[in-house]
Amino acid sequence: MNKLISLKEVPSFFYDGMTIMAGGFMGVGTPEDLVNALLEADVKDITLIANDTAFKESGVGPLIVNHRVKKVIASHIGTNPETGRQMIAGEMEVELVPQGTLAERVRAGGAGLGGILTPTGVGTVVEDGKEKLTVDGVEYLLEKPLRAEVALLKAYKADKSGNLVYHRSARNFNPFMALAADLVIVQVEKLVEVGEIDPDDVMTPGILVDKIFVQGGSN
Repeated sequence: MNKLISLKEVPSFFYDGMTIMAGGFMGVGTPEDLVNALLEADVKDITLIANDTAFKESGVGPLIVNHRVKKVIASHIGTNPETGRQMIAGEMEVELVPQGTLAERVRAGGAGLGGILTPTGVGTVVEDGKEKLTVDGVEYLLEKPLRAEVALLKAYKADKSGNLVYHRSARNFNPFMALAADLVIVQVEKLVEVGEIDPDDVMTPGILVDKIFVQGGSN
């Protein structure tokens, strides 16, 4: 199956009200070409799952600035003042999740688990509305899994089957988001033939990747 797509094809995968995951940490490892395609698709009421909302002009920030997001689930929003402004104004819902908990909720979504137990947030506002369980005398919060209709990922290199290699810290949230979405679209810097990536170097197996856009390639 040919997984290669052009940037012009990307908007066809988006629709109003969908849940989208986007890899990256303050823009590092975020597929900005795919984010721009999402912006140009003019979809709205998105639920966005990301580590953060980056900056106003980069990463997933433009989605916030252009009012495409109905709800964001992230570990912090401080680097993008527009996120905080919209939250305070009641224009957008923000669910703040401790970073490790966010990562594990996504991982649980990919693994088909019913959730995770974590002591992080017990006794704070984080526990509001959540179920608590006691295991061996220790209280834990039950944090439910996260999944999305589409995950937008960024990798350094892919082969034509979709096996991925990430570049240093750009790896961050991308690998486990590949597990937790119905459709996985990846933006890559370099495309090689099947067999050119050593199996030991594969960080995300191609079976998880549905569509590949080569950065700088055909639009």
